[in-house]
Amino acid sequence: MPLGEDMHALVRRLYPLCRSITGDGVRETLKIVGEHVDLTVHEVPTGTQVLDWTVPQEWNIRDAYIARDGERVVDFQALNLHVVGYSVPVDETMSLAELRGHLHTLPDQPDLVPYRTSYYAPTWGFCLAQSTLDEMSDGDYEVRIDSTLADGSLTYAEHVVRGQVEDEVIVSCHVCHPSLANDNMAGVAVAVELARWLAQSPRNPYYTYRFIFAPGTIGAITWLARNRERVDRVKHGIVLACAGDRGSLTYKQSRRGDAEIDRVLAHVLGDRPHEIREFSPYGYDERQYCSPGFDLGVGSLTRTPYAGYPEYHTSGDNPDFVTPESLLDTLEACQEAVAILDRNRTYVNLSPYGEPQLGRRGLYSSLGGRSDAHDAQLAMLWVLNLSDGTHDLLAIADRARLPFPAVAAAADALHAAGLLKD
Repeated sequence: MPLGEDMHALVRRLYPLCRSITGDGVRETLKIVGEHVDLTVHEVPTGTQVLDWTVPQEWNIRDAYIARDGERVVDFQALNLHVVGYSVPVDETMSLAELRGHLHTLPDQPDLVPYRTSYYAPTWGFCLAQSTLDEMSDGDYEVRIDSTLADGSLTYAEHVVRGQVEDEVIVSCHVCHPSLANDNMAGVAVAVELARWLAQSPRNPYYTYRFIFAPGTIGAITWLARNRERVDRVKHGIVLACAGDRGSLTYKQSRRGDAEIDRVLAHVLGDRPHEIREFSPYGYDERQYCSPGFDLGVGSLTRTPYAGYPEYHTSGDNPDFVTPESLLDTLEACQEAVAILDRNRTYVNLSPYGEPQLGRRGLYSSLGGRSDAHDAQLAMLWVLNLSDGTHDLLAIADRARLPFPAVAAAADALHAAGLLKD
């Protein structure tokens, strides 16, 4: 599975970078993504008002450690999760008793290092395995965090695949977490391959597809603030996260619950092991796109949802936790969803009184008895019967329990024969 392997290779390459909601780690991540798809990179200065938020100071880190007798006990260079995100600079010697208040562990998962941040409250800290802390004896430790918090900017990027219309489908994924493979370098890798697939399609897509690579929460809020006057172009959207673990696919509905994207994903996932969850205002960036002032038709596609697996936000979420097979399965679900969104239309039957004679129009196959011919004819009959201006093709496919491509092909044939109009 070359595509699965390619996406997994991108996850492995992006995994070691130290990302946060601002800083050079995000820029380096976008630089690598930009090797695969053309990006427009935006820098939004510190202090910029974005809806109810303000872009914070930029954080960067060069090194950090806890050492005793010259030996590093906790080392940022070995794993960037060891430092609490946005930690202020520290250069002190202190006892273990003093240090304990700045240490974060997972006692129930003693061999894993947790992921912790403190974006908006100045503090510092280290994350380490409980087993490491248990081995630390009383005494003095050298504690150093070589970081900077200074005016700079928040960085995000967009990739646009132009369609036949200006109405847009957004695909959004967060790029703010340090070494966490599933959350969310897997989502980034799937988004990249989906963008490449769309651009390489022999048929120009109907919608314009906008891929947003931004820090979580504040990044989506910044994008919305900067696109407030044109956000009504967004007709559908998917937030991609946790796209590569071994769990089955999970779709979280938009705030509306009956948006077209909700119906499309229910149809796509119908033949797969899956779960569909109702919207809640807790989760990833779908909650920003679905905030009541915007109320966009944007849902979230994951495999195992956030906080639903023991490795979530720990050092256990490494490239080995992500599989090429799962990445490919997520990509294929996205491709099917895009294909339906792009083709879904509502028609009116121009010969609604009785069944039109299909044979004289060459619409009945001469290969009578073949199952595919039967399905094609059945699809035509369903399309004619439900094309009353209120049923789109997806509704017809669901009602008829037929594959969407068969229904779409039937509509094309009927439209070409002059029996349907948009």
